[in-house]
Amino acid sequence: MSWMSPNIRMDTNSGGGIKKALGRMFAGESIFLNEFTPQSGTGTIAFASSFPGSIIPYEVRPDNAIIVQKHSFLAMEKGLDLSVYFQKKLGKGFFGGEGFIMNKISGNGLVFIEIDGYCKEYTLAENESIIIDTGYLAAMSESCTMDIEAVQGAKNIFLGGMGLFHTKVTGPGKVYLQTMPIIKTAKAIEPYLTLPSGDGGSGSGINIRLGD
Repeated sequence: MSWMSPNIRMDTNSGGGIKKALGRMFAGESIFLNEFTPQSGTGTIAFASSFPGSIIPYEVRPDNAIIVQKHSFLAMEKGLDLSVYFQKKLGKGFFGGEGFIMNKISGNGLVFIEIDGYCKEYTLAENESIIIDTGYLAAMSESCTMDIEAVQGAKNIFLGGMGLFHTKVTGPGKVYLQTMPIIKTAKAIEPYLTLPSGDGGSGSGINIRLGD
């Protein structure tokens, strides 16, 4: 929550019991959820993303759940369920780059998803696929399937700088891609966050180490 009108009441709860709370913990989300309800009329509340980028709304229906990467969930209407989504094959989680555990949002209502950078949306037809580099997949319809695809060719593997595997998403359904994954951004700026102390070490300096 960034700001809200005075008539909004906040209630912190487990969001459906301890089982669901622990499931959110394994998926990288908070154990507890904050529920905001307007009192005596309508109210206004605002949410901001935790990293420079976009916030997109997604209308969830009983036949149209959405799968999102860790930390992409921002807020949702009451009536939706946030649960753990496990990749059915270990290889997808270990080599696909999107993680073995993701989040599934189901039910009936509106959910807001955080996107790192600009969001590019694709609508895939049945059996239509898109190849995605590690970290750029933000969300996809539950009707889509995700698999891993090995990079072909020794030169591409050792000289291309794209790693050994890509993520392959096949429709039908929507795919949401992000242009500035936070892990990519952190690695890009890491060399500039170690400041030299000057010749002979007499000056002042600061060293900041970024983790994964």
